[in-house]
Amino acid sequence: MKFPRSARIFRGHLDFAPFASVFFLLLIFAVLGTLIYTPGVPVKVELQLPRADNLAGTDRPTIAVAVDAAGRFYFENQPMEPAELKASLQLAAKKSAEPLTLLVQADKQVAYDHLMRLTLLARDAGIQDALFATLPRAFTPAAGLP
Repeated sequence: MKFPRSARIFRGHLDFAPFASVFFLLLIFAVLGTLIYTPGVPVKVELQLPRADNLAGTDRPTIAVAVDAAGRFYFENQPMEPAELKASLQLAAKKSAEPLTLLVQADKQVAYDHLMRLTLLARDAGIQDALFATLPRAFTPAAGLP
């Protein structure tokens, strides 16, 4: 059965104005989207993680806490006092179905007593394991490769 063809090929003049207006609207949305304020403290910029290779990781869920060179704790991009941090870690440990692992993002200059205080806070909150975040070593090409 042959159906009548109702669609015709457009052979008129193509107006560029609607395309330009859509383009400029997308440009305005992109520019305004970059201006949206993101709450919190940019911790990653301030930290200088140590470098290491071939360290074991974990396949369990992790919860990250950052410690800067001055010994201040950051959880979910918010600076926290030790009592607040302990309460937040307890809440996160209760919400999790599996045991959590503490991922410590510590600056190179952090004193050992701050790290020990953080791991003890986590242990009191119900998080038994802790791992220290590191950066991988810089890639060095093997001899003979360009």
